[in-house]
Amino acid sequence: MPRNLVFIAPYLKPQTLRFVDAVRGLDDVRVIGLCQRQDGIVPADRARFDDLVECEDCFEIEALEKTIRSVESTHGSLHRILSILETIQHKVAIVRERFGLAGLTPEVAERFLDKNVMKAKLRELGLPCARHALIRDASEADAFAKSVGWPIVVKPPVGAGCLSTFLVKNEDDLRNALAEAAPSADAPAQAEEFITGEEFSFDTVVVNGEVRFHSINHYLPTPMEVVRNPWIQWTYLSPREVDTPEFADVCAIGAQAVESMGLEFGLSHMEWFRRPDGSIAIGEIAARPPGAQIVPAMGVAHETDFFRVWARAMVDGEFDGPFERKWAVGTAFLRGQGSGRVSHVEGIDEVKNRHGALIAEEYIPVIGAEKSESYEGDGHFLLKSKSTEEVGRALKDIVSTVRVHYH
Repeated sequence: MPRNLVFIAPYLKPQTLRFVDAVRGLDDVRVIGLCQRQDGIVPADRARFDDLVECEDCFEIEALEKTIRSVESTHGSLHRILSILETIQHKVAIVRERFGLAGLTPEVAERFLDKNVMKAKLRELGLPCARHALIRDASEADAFAKSVGWPIVVKPPVGAGCLSTFLVKNEDDLRNALAEAAPSADAPAQAEEFITGEEFSFDTVVVNGEVRFHSINHYLPTPMEVVRNPWIQWTYLSPREVDTPEFADVCAIGAQAVESMGLEFGLSHMEWFRRPDGSIAIGEIAARPPGAQIVPAMGVAHETDFFRVWARAMVDGEFDGPFERKWAVGTAFLRGQGSGRVSHVEGIDEVKNRHGALIAEEYIPVIGAEKSESYEGDGHFLLKSKSTEEVGRALKDIVSTVRVHYH
């Protein structure tokens, strides 16, 4: 009998479907997709699943449970309930617990999702992270700003990455941020010390509560700059050598942080800073695969399918490594100024002529497509080389050369 796997994917986005394909490629599985009720689901996407069921509301616990009960009555007992979407992790964990299935528990999911709970746990363990506080009104915001000094960051305590995040440099900025965030006793906002320095990610594979693999990416520029300036064509660089003295401290701290948070199986994504004085500060940790095309980039760097690595950890509880890191990799994201639809793109031929030998994966902006609202923009180039420096130079050249225009 195949193992029944419910994969909750409210919207069938291309990157999500790569995880679905990896799960379906495992031995002895039946993959039942659960998506938001919607028009226009194409046959090719339905074919990625053994069965695809539409849910009235994938973001509501009772609706999820009701739909999954129906799946269980049709297909039999369930083996796992899976999802990669961070914003529904806690709700999925509650439903998973109701079915008595292994996986991320509600307690652990909340620890990862709620930034205040997360940072309190890290500080309790003596791990370095930004000073923080929940703020319910202007007086609490003023008190926090005075205690840490300008600038500070104001954002929701629950959310993904830099979305809905305000960089607050003075009192006027603070008033504007509070007007937008509208904190209250029932819905406080998160205030944090603004960390200066270079920003990186620390991405892991965890099996049986132990970090079995790690990778590092250098964001150029920082994600907050990217979100605040939607025209920036940004990059990240993943060096060929990560087990070096330069990263020894974060490898130790990162592994301790991820393991202490309680993740048992899967991929994690930690954002961290190297301050000007050389010290480390943890930004946030997520109990999910990284976005920003990092999963395929890790695959290219190690000549390994990391979508399958995730699936093996989540479904089989296994890790097939260790994996040799063979390449430096990096991704350049293609974004432009303005709005509307993509009218034309400059510089693609020049980039291919100069760096064609380095291009491992490409997605060229589609003429006529509506401008993407994603921080990943309308396209990207994924590069690889034996030389970290060569990848870095090529990434800079790509974002200096390519221009995306809209009308």
